[in-house]
Amino acid sequence: MATAQKKNLKFVDFCAGIGAGRLGLQNLGLSCVGFSEIDKYAERTYREFFGQEEKNHGDLMKINPDDLPDFDLMIAGFPCQSFSVIGQRKGMNDHRGQIIYGLIKIMNAKNLPYFILENVKGLVNHEGGKTLKIILEELDKAGYKVYHRVLNSLDYGVPQMRERIYFVGIRKDLVNGNNFEWPKPVFPPDVQDYLIDDGEMEFNEKKRAYETFLKYLDNKYNKGLFKIEKLLKDDYLVLDTRQSDLRLYRNKVPTLRTGRHGILYVRNGKFRRLSGFESLLLQGFPKNLSEKTKGKIADVYLLSQAGNAMTVSTIEAIGKSLLNYINHYE
Repeated sequence: MATAQKKNLKFVDFCAGIGAGRLGLQNLGLSCVGFSEIDKYAERTYREFFGQEEKNHGDLMKINPDDLPDFDLMIAGFPCQSFSVIGQRKGMNDHRGQIIYGLIKIMNAKNLPYFILENVKGLVNHEGGKTLKIILEELDKAGYKVYHRVLNSLDYGVPQMRERIYFVGIRKDLVNGNNFEWPKPVFPPDVQDYLIDDGEMEFNEKKRAYETFLKYLDNKYNKGLFKIEKLLKDDYLVLDTRQSDLRLYRNKVPTLRTGRHGILYVRNGKFRRLSGFESLLLQGFPKNLSEKTKGKIADVYLLSQAGNAMTVSTIEAIGKSLLNYINHYE
């Protein structure tokens, strides 16, 4: 943290969502001097975390870079719907896929030294790799040495399987002859420390959807494979109720996704639904911050927002590696 404070590095949080990227960098001592987000529901959660007074610069495609404060680093989880396997994969033909050009415009206008970008793993093979090639070529033409790699959040401080592609950019005149080094994986923490919500999330025969769950266990994909009694004996077993087959996980949770809220787990011999609070924890948000949403932001929003967010601890690990590179340059 002292390193970042010494340099007084400032950043702007673009495509901010609920601020996971911001939090990861703030944990390293960097200062956020602005954010940009167009989803009003995500913005509401963002303000619960970071305060009500900050200016939202809004749609980044409409931002005049001169209206932005000076800053050293861009963090952006640019929209993934264009490239995701659960989207229509229109790629650069989708207006949301063009947002990379809006980000590059800001980079050039501000002569930005560094950036960290994030997107879904599906970007790697979209259009046979052509989309990724175009993005890398455009960032190179913009004047950046770019490193990219797929990382799994499970390896960086949370028990969630979440593969995403990350880009780290360093302006070419600041390249010091050394390679940027990606953070080394760490052993995942215990999932029990994350599945801790005491709210009314129990899932049993009193819930209308429970009968649907029983029919699901008896469909052609699952029939005869699972017994309720046996499942309930396995504390902290995680169940992913996908469209067809049931998938089971131990000491980890499958990827949180926008629009897919079918994750259950066993605690004290009972099924429970994953809550919005728990989904924030699984994305690396600390308890004290996550608790600010209780009674204020509905679970249906939090689950989607967490599914669309970056992982705080992964961004923190990448940011720390970038700071190490910057300090070596000095």
